[in-house]
Amino acid sequence: MYRAVVADSAAFERARRPKPSKLAADPVLCEVVAAKLGEDWSPQQIAWWLRRRHPGDVGRWISHESIYRDLYTPSRKSFDSSMFHRLRSERPWRRPRRKTGSHGRGRIRNMVSIHDRPGEADTRTVAGHWEGDLVFGTRPSAVATLVDRATRYTMVVALPDCYRAESVATALIKHMGRLPESLRRSATWDRGREMAAHTVVTAALSMPVYFCDPHHRWQRGTNENTNRLLRRYLHKNADLSALSEHELDAPRDSTIGPAACSTGPPRPRYSTPPDTRSPGQRHHPRGALAIIEHYEHPWNTRPRRSSSAEMVREPGARAATR
Repeated sequence: MYRAVVADSAAFERARRPKPSKLAADPVLCEVVAAKLGEDWSPQQIAWWLRRRHPGDVGRWISHESIYRDLYTPSRKSFDSSMFHRLRSERPWRRPRRKTGSHGRGRIRNMVSIHDRPGEADTRTVAGHWEGDLVFGTRPSAVATLVDRATRYTMVVALPDCYRAESVATALIKHMGRLPESLRRSATWDRGREMAAHTVVTAALSMPVYFCDPHHRWQRGTNENTNRLLRRYLHKNADLSALSEHELDAPRDSTIGPAACSTGPPRPRYSTPPDTRSPGQRHHPRGALAIIEHYEHPWNTRPRRSSSAEMVREPGARAATR
């Protein structure tokens, strides 16, 4: 039976602010979250892991937004004020997602829109469609990153002559020229001025370059997620122009740790013991090209995903239950 006085009192209690934090009220859950943050898990990974670990116990669940709120609000008394250093970005405050103003750099000539890209690139069924961008260190040093949409194979290209358009075009032509023509189907880039010489790249590699819409970085989300993982090793205060290709291979191979795919909940980082053997010794003696060539064989109607460290997968993929 409805009682107005009781309902009004209950509504008043629910509306009181500030509400106590769920982590502050549950020390056991708080310790679990803190331990996973110490293992370099993201709040999204922790939230999904708790749901899988306690499928029938809602009291053991917590959203990733609640974890972020407790991390960035020390007054909630869940974590100490330095706990944000456990996050991958290590930002002391949250950055709002808003569009930035124009840099006044003008437009790139003869741009081809991403909407003209072949449909096979959108379905990720054929290898050879790449997403690219720059990762900056201390200006003007930078490196270029390229991620295949189908296989998630990643290439980190050294830019010893900084990131001028001519230097970027020369480095991409030299690096991607090693691949067979069947693996150079297209490249998708943002509207940065480093790709002002995209027509030179297209003519030399017979590979069209497509550009995303303004402020639509999620149109090349595979590369964005990979760059976020690489940023743990390619720091903003480092001189990246001094790194050789051999030195750049180490952080590229290390990004296999925080497992990633394209759909479903993320798998926690380092869910299996690390293998000290090289990727070629474990799976593909012929090196990285063998991984991509697997997708070219006609009998492979359903490509198998390799666990080799040469592959970099996006955060967000459903991992097999171990």
